[in-house]
Amino acid sequence: MARRRFRLSDAHISVLGLLVEESRTPDELSQARDELRDAGLLDGDDKIVADLYPLVSTLMEPRVIARVEVTGPQGVTNNGAVMGDEFIFVHEAWPGAAESEYAPAEPETLVWSLARMVDLHRDFTDGVDSDEVIESTMGLLDQVIERMEAGESAEPETVAEATGAPVRLAEVLAELNCMWRMTVVWQGDGHTRTDNGLAVSALAVWDCGIEGYWVRELPAEPVVEGQVDAAAELRVRRASAKELWQRVTDLLPDGAQIVSSAS
Repeated sequence: MARRRFRLSDAHISVLGLLVEESRTPDELSQARDELRDAGLLDGDDKIVADLYPLVSTLMEPRVIARVEVTGPQGVTNNGAVMGDEFIFVHEAWPGAAESEYAPAEPETLVWSLARMVDLHRDFTDGVDSDEVIESTMGLLDQVIERMEAGESAEPETVAEATGAPVRLAEVLAELNCMWRMTVVWQGDGHTRTDNGLAVSALAVWDCGIEGYWVRELPAEPVVEGQVDAAAELRVRRASAKELWQRVTDLLPDGAQIVSSAS
């Protein structure tokens, strides 16, 4: 309570939303409701405690939502941030965990918080050509990753020969730490819009250790389910940590774009 940090699952959030709307909690969410009671986040009458007001009010009426999907050796984690009219909260999870930790943030620290979620750090290979481009297909990308995950060969040249993928693609993927996608949506103005009219901006990056950072330019983000198949063109470009920091900053809408959503 002292630090306004809460560990909540999607089920917990659903219960809180139903209580705000004064709706009945279905049986399948009864365990989540009991856990909120045991944690002291609901009183004896199932009223939400005042300490939860900033978080619940932000989740119920968000202005900006940032989603950070990180895919690594231990699986996929979904982290992110939610910005309301008065408060900002960031949330992070561990692979395989049902709960995420929600913590308050300030506007000045939001970019830093998002960058930390993907471990954006100084690139000690910045002196290398930062404009290098690799082109292939999504199908060949999947084949290279599958062979490497299966441990069939540690030699990139062998994997490239077996799959028909560019050798350079196999070399870069051999050093892959994780892939991450950062997507920001808001109610307001933007160059790209979702089917339901929300503005959206997104970025996809490979963190390849000693091979540096690579921005996936094709298929271009935001990518929706079913949009990409094996024949889809793949193009990745080497990028510096400094460029990525600016790209993350640029994902967030400015004040004028957010204000327009309330007009």
